[in-house]
Formats: sequence, structure tokens, C-alpha cells
Amino acid sequence: MPETMGNPATPPAPAEPIELKRVMGPGLLLLFIIGDILGTGVYALTGTVAAEVGGAVWLPFLCAFVVAMLTATSYLELVTKYPRAGGAAAYSHRAFGIHFLTFLVTFAVMASGLTSASSASKAFAANLLSALDVDGSHGRVTLTIALAFMVLISLVNLRGVGESVKANVALTAVELSGLLIVIGVGVWAIVQGQGEFGRVTEFETGGGETAFGAVSAATALAFFAMVGFEDSVNMAEETKDPVRTFPRIMLIGLTVTGVIYVLVAIASVALVTPADLGEGDTPLLKVVQAGAPGFPIDLFAWITMFAVSNSALINMLMASRLLYGMSRERALPAPLGRLLPRRRTPWVAIVFTTLLAFLLIGYADLAALGGTTSLLLLCVFAIVNVAVLVLRRSPVEHKHFRAPTALPVIGAVLCVYLATPLSGRAGDDYEVAGWLMLIGVGLWACVWVGNRLLGGRRGGPGDGPDGGATGETPAPAATPAP
Repeated sequence: MPETMGNPATPPAPAEPIELKRVMGPGLLLLFIIGDILGTGVYALTGTVAAEVGGAVWLPFLCAFVVAMLTATSYLELVTKYPRAGGAAAYSHRAFGIHFLTFLVTFAVMASGLTSASSASKAFAANLLSALDVDGSHGRVTLTIALAFMVLISLVNLRGVGESVKANVALTAVELSGLLIVIGVGVWAIVQGQGEFGRVTEFETGGGETAFGAVSAATALAFFAMVGFEDSVNMAEETKDPVRTFPRIMLIGLTVTGVIYVLVAIASVALVTPADLGEGDTPLLKVVQAGAPGFPIDLFAWITMFAVSNSALINMLMASRLLYGMSRERALPAPLGRLLPRRRTPWVAIVFTTLLAFLLIGYADLAALGGTTSLLLLCVFAIVNVAVLVLRRSPVEHKHFRAPTALPVIGAVLCVYLATPLSGRAGDDYEVAGWLMLIGVGLWACVWVGNRLLGGRRGGPGDGPDGGATGETPAPAATPAP
């Protein structure tokens, strides 16, 4: 028997903290960020944005890129200052220390995953019908396919999916290939004298709306295509030298995707009129058909389906895991934290998020789902831009990236503006977001009342082992943009 056994005077040796393995270098992190941003937004909503502004469809994507870049500098300061997983909820909790605000930020991120996955399911259904050459004008057919697709996603989620970095590289390559095909077809067609390149400078606004108002409304929607960069901060503990790596790689990744989106938008409107582009949920499919009639269009439809399927799966994984984490932190009812005995997957949270997705698919159209995703994340980004300024009162010992003070200030103002009706945002966005957040607050209230009835013996919502930072439960390793 060791001499220290039973000897109270000899304290046990402290256990070494278990840390995540740092496997991501600059190259893998860059591919992760690009793959995280690419997704449903540009594949499905390019036509909707074109319907708002006409031929200048590239301008809202450019404006969305600028807003995203401003907010990215705030994330970079925070992730290099606190190189830990957690994201927006962890940063807001550090800055403000308000459990209910931490909960709202976390639930908003979760809800944005649901709306993004629901929009992906609708895009999947539309592209599947196009690939099979089936008339999708009957809404019930599209709805049935979208719901069946979400059931399949939930079954995969229940089984358990561990997304590796290498798998993300392969998925990114497929998603990127579809957009490069659109750009290539556009360049080829324009060189051959097809299309009307002059349309890229034409504004077409309806209802007497000003050009500024149309661009604002379109930017509020196009921002859906730029989100995803913020998820990369959850990989901080698995990145080699994150303090040095993140600033350069995140800015490069955002720039690459921004350039791709602008080129896709220009190619799209040069080959297809904005009116035709805005009809249906398969705008890029029309671009390929118009610029390269001989191209196997079914192949492009399957590429699109693969891209949006990946978005839906990872967003539903993220949503269910966040609900599970909030339940473990006692911010949501305990049943949401139950696991399947063998698979160890949060089955109640998966069923709950799937049912919410069913409601979203049946209730809201593609534009409203994309707009709601944008709305929720713009609110989160506004809080992060303020949090970075508040946390400057708490310096750290190591050197880190520091954003010029003007950037988070401008970023916060623009995020708030794009999230308000002043930007021309559709009312459906607020309705869908309002119902989702009301459900979250209702669940939080149930826990609060239950704890009160128990005499406070279980603590309040958010008073979990991590001090209430419910959002510090990291999302799955790959959570791409919508």
C-alpha cells in the first residue's frame, strides 16, 4: 500500500487538466472557415436578393461582407484574448455576467441553426424535384420531401455523427465546386458573347422604394450567406497557436468567400434576368442551364443538394447539442438532457428540435427562414461587438489581436440597423424569430418556477457548474454557414 494512502497530511497529486488535441494548422482552419460560411444562403437566396435590387445583386452581398468583416475583428480580439471554446455566449457572459442574457444569446444561436436547417430542407426539396424533372409547383409535394428530409437528418443525428476535420475538407470541396462551376459558366458565356453584362449596374426596385432602402433590405437577407465564420472560434482549443493563427486565417477566409459570392452574383444576373432569377428556389440551377445548356444539370442539382444537406445536418447537430448543454446547466427543463443509453445522443433534444423544424418548414417560406437566421445572428453579433469593448477593462497578460476601436463600434451600429425595421427587413422575420425566442423564454420560465417551488434548492436557471455560461458548451466540430 502506498505511504500516502490514508495519510491526511499528504495531499493527493493534482490531476493534469485534460485538453483538446491541437490538430488544426493554418490550412485546415482556413478550409474549416470557408466551408463553414459556404452553404444554403448563396445556393438558395441569390434569386430572392435579385428580386429586391435587380441587376445590382452583387452589392448586397458586398455590403454583407463588410458588416461580417467588421464583426469578425471583434471575434478575433476575443478569441485571441480568451483562446477557449464557447463563442458568443461565453463572451457575453464574461462581459455582462447576466445569466438570462447568456441564455438568450445561446438560445438565439440555437434558433438560428433551426431556421438555417429548415431553409436547407426546402432548398433540398426544390433541387431534388429539379433533378428528377418532377413538377414542384404543388406545394404539398415540396413540403412532403422537405419534412421527410428532416426526418432523415434527425435519424442520422440520433445515431450520432462525429464530423472530423478531414470530412469537412471533403464537404468544403464539393460545396465550393458548385460555386466555381457557376463562376466558370458565367465567364465562358460572357466570353462567347452570351448574356448581358450591363445588367450588373441596373437597379430595379418596386413600390417606389429608394435604391438605399432596397439595398438595405437585400443586405439584411444576404447576410444569411455570410454567417458561419463565428463558429470557428469554437475550434480555438484545437488550433495550433490560435493567438497567431486566427487573425490572418479568418480574414483570408472571409475575403475568399466574399469574392466568390460577388462573382457568383455577377455571373448569375449576367445570364439570367433578375425577374427569372427570383422565381423558385433553384436560382443557380437556372444560371448553369442558361450559360451551359450542355452541362449535365442533374449533376449540379446533386452538388447543391449535397451542400445544403451538410448545412442542415450540422446545424441540427449544433441545435440539439446546445439544448442539451443548456439543460445540463439547468437553464432548460431536465428532460432535454436525457441521452440514449447506447448511442449517448441527446434524444429528447433531437426530437424537440426536429418538431420545431417541422413547424418552421410548414409555416415559413425560404426567404423568411433565411431572413430569420440573419436577424437572430445580427442581434448576437451586436452584443459581441459591445462585449469586446466592455472586456477591454479586463486586460490579460499575453499579447493578442486588438481591433481598432472604431470597428466594433461601427459593427454594432450596422448590426443593430440591419436587425431593425429601418433596414426594410420583412415583418415575417420578426414573427418567426419572436415565436422561437418566446418558446425559449417559456422553457426558461418553467425551470425558474420549478426551482422556486423547490425552495431554490436546485439553483436558478444558468447557475450550473460553469457559473451559468450555458453557451460555453461547444458546438459540434463543424457547424457551417447556412
